[in-house]
Amino acid sequence: MKVATVVGTRPQFIKAAMVSRALRERHREVLIHAGQHYDPGMSQVFFTGLNIPEPDYRLRPGAESPGRQLAGMFKGIKEVLVREQPDLVLVYGDSRTTLAGSLAASAAGIPLGHVEAGLRSHDLSMPEEFNRIVADRLSLLLFCPSQRAVQNIRREHPPVHRSGPPAEGCPPSAPVPAVRPPHRAGVVCNVGDVALEALISVLSGGKDIPPPAVRGGVRPGEYLLATVHRAANTDNRFRLDSILAGLAGTGAKVVLSLHPRTRKRITDFGLEHYLRCPGMTVIEPVGYPEMIWLLRNAVRVVTDSGGLQREAFLLRIPCITLRRVTEWVETVERGCSVLVDCDPEQIRRAAVMTFNADWSGFPYGRGEASRLIVRVLEEYFWPG
Repeated sequence: MKVATVVGTRPQFIKAAMVSRALRERHREVLIHAGQHYDPGMSQVFFTGLNIPEPDYRLRPGAESPGRQLAGMFKGIKEVLVREQPDLVLVYGDSRTTLAGSLAASAAGIPLGHVEAGLRSHDLSMPEEFNRIVADRLSLLLFCPSQRAVQNIRREHPPVHRSGPPAEGCPPSAPVPAVRPPHRAGVVCNVGDVALEALISVLSGGKDIPPPAVRGGVRPGEYLLATVHRAANTDNRFRLDSILAGLAGTGAKVVLSLHPRTRKRITDFGLEHYLRCPGMTVIEPVGYPEMIWLLRNAVRVVTDSGGLQREAFLLRIPCITLRRVTEWVETVERGCSVLVDCDPEQIRRAAVMTFNADWSGFPYGRGEASRLIVRVLEEYFWPG
């Protein structure tokens, strides 16, 4: 079996590292780096730190406007797919890369698989929500991280060929087509969260993760970890100002991992004074193991990142989510995360509040997602 994997952002590099390892045991993978994150601190450090195979194709759409970058990625990915003719295209998450890869697979007439299918925030003002809905609509195989995600898919478009597995069972034993169908078959599976597998891999790697170099140093249990990167927060001066004011007003030591786009917007909007506030420590983006060290040793995390929300849940770190809604709804329902939007006062209150959190159970699986994904692919393309 030949699978073309399309990645382009740091969360996708992390997840693809797990699935690629399982895929390459018995199958051929063509790895396409779409180039959405091209800065070395946002890209190459992950390929090196996680031992991800070097991409077979590295596209360079550049730092264009979102529309131009999307068009460049679509064109480049489609050209690769036409040349390679894989059995399946695999995309991850909800980024611009996900949308470009999904559209390119559809245009090239090649079946699509979506990892992290079925997540919904029900906020169409978020580009990510649009991207994940389009990817799900175009996908033949939908790999969901939770049972809630499976339910979302089934409500929106019931599967054509089979009903999919029960909550914890994947893949089901029902027969599947032996050849590619000419239309979306809607095979839905709850495989669990690939990010959980990545986290387990790092924590069980056999050696201690060294703390990242932070000016002045950081002591475990004495700081808030913060990240802000979503366009809705960074491209709106009022929202970015409010979030930074909330962080500065906590009175706590804050370690702010600053995305390159966020740093540029802070400069554009004249908000640099927040970065000089007492207790505020700004760091460049770090590799995945270093970020896990920072998260694991934080009092709590303040973020608009979907990935950090559920990584915080998996590590039992309370999360202050800088959004009105989230696709990781289980974390909020369980009291492990609180939605504060961009309200400075809510940020300050959440920084000291007591979280009545329920960390029990396995809502995102048991760390077997990669193996289950490969098993589903094999049962689909090689039935019997």
